Amino acid sequence: MSAPKKRGLGRGLNALMGGDAASVLEPEQVQKEEDLSGIQEVDIRLISPDKSQPRKNFDEEALKELADSIKQFGVIQPLIVQKRTDYYQIIAGERRFRAAMKAGLKKVPVIIKDYNPQETLEISLIENIQRENLDPIEEAEAYQRLIKEYHLKQDEVAARVGKSRPAVANALRLLKLDDELKTMVAEESLSTGHAKVLLGVENQTLRVALAKKCVEDGWSVRQLEKAVELSKKRPEEPKKAVEKTAEDLAYEKAGEEMQKILGTKVNIVRGKKKGCIEIEYYSEDELERLMMLIRSLRA
Repeated sequence: MSAPKKRGLGRGLNALMGGDAASVLEPEQVQKEEDLSGIQEVDIRLISPDKSQPRKNFDEEALKELADSIKQFGVIQPLIVQKRTDYYQIIAGERRFRAAMKAGLKKVPVIIKDYNPQETLEISLIENIQRENLDPIEEAEAYQRLIKEYHLKQDEVAARVGKSRPAVANALRLLKLDDELKTMVAEESLSTGHAKVLLGVENQTLRVALAKKCVEDGWSVRQLEKAVELSKKRPEEPKKAVEKTAEDLAYEKAGEEMQKILGTKVNIVRGKKKGCIEIEYYSEDELERLMMLIRSLRA
């Protein structure tokens, strides 16, 4: 297994700019920035990320590399945004936006669109999937949002994002993992292949223990499968013997004496106030013998 890839949360917009992005410029200045045809140059202080977009984690090292490239070549591909009251909200291109901020750009190229919330989520999700920007958990959570918030079926989600229905279904299964395991998958210390194997382990404590061991020892998926199989074959711990009371011993002794007298298995069933005696027989001849023996005891 490759070394875990560190993912860090990118600094918030306020931290990057030292203030409130939406209130830096007045609403009338937004109108001056707007050109309703094609690609436009917009003041970067007027742009703000969409807090509900699927991608939450940004690799700081990769952002720095992109910022260095932007310093040299500029933002080659424009951001897609939609106009709000006094700012522009990012639909696609938050990574480019963050890198442009790091590079110290004053303006960035944008294309202004008008989408409803579902279309915004779909476009953001599709762009991130095509660029492989989402970790597996972020992708699964975005699919879940489309299903829950917009009542789409799995095959409808698959059609919208260009995936097969089984791929979407397998991604959604990852959301059944424990939070600790979700973090491992998001950080890529566990692959989705490992995660699928762990989903087959019902015992939560064992599942987490196997995941940690898998990461520590760098197991392949096949090695993890073998470990899971071995865990299922482990013998159960022997049950602790229950201490017998004097009354238990008395009933046990009575049963043994009756077995010696009758020559067959006898079971004494105890109740709170009454019980019964079960005498086993294995043929009609055996039953006849027991009847004769009981009659003789009565005589």
